[in-house]
Amino acid sequence: QVQLVQSGGGLTQAGGSLTLSCAASERTFSSITMAWFRQAPGMEREFVGAFSWNINLNGDGAYYADSVKGRFTLSGSNAKDTVYLEMNTLKPEDTGVYYCAAARGAVIGTGSHLYDYWGQGTQVTVSS
Repeated sequence: QVQLVQSGGGLTQAGGSLTLSCAASERTFSSITMAWFRQAPGMEREFVGAFSWNINLNGDGAYYADSVKGRFTLSGSNAKDTVYLEMNTLKPEDTGVYYCAAARGAVIGTGSHLYDYWGQGTQVTVSS
C-alpha cells in the first residue's frame, strides 16, 4: 500500500505564494502519475493539476485546470517519488484543503476516480 505524505500549505495573502509537496512512501510503480485536487467548504473536490514522469505535454509532464494555469507549477523529483506544487499569485478562491493523489501508469484526466491513493490533505488559506 502506497502512502502519500503531504507537506506545505498554510496561510498567505492574496498575491502570495505557497508550495506543497507530496512524497510517496515507496516506489512500487514503474510508472506513476501524481495529482493535486482541492476542496473548498461546501464544494466538490476539484482537479488542480497532475504530473507524470511518463508523459510529455507542452514540454513537461504536467497539465493543469484552467483556473490555475499560468499561476501554479508542478514538478517532480528525480527519484520519481515526490511531486511539488508551486502556487503563485494566489487568490482567495484558491482557498481549500488540497489533496495529493497517485495512480499507476500515465494518467491523463481530471476525475478523482482515476486515482487510487490519497494524501491526508493540507489546508491552504488565502486572505483578501
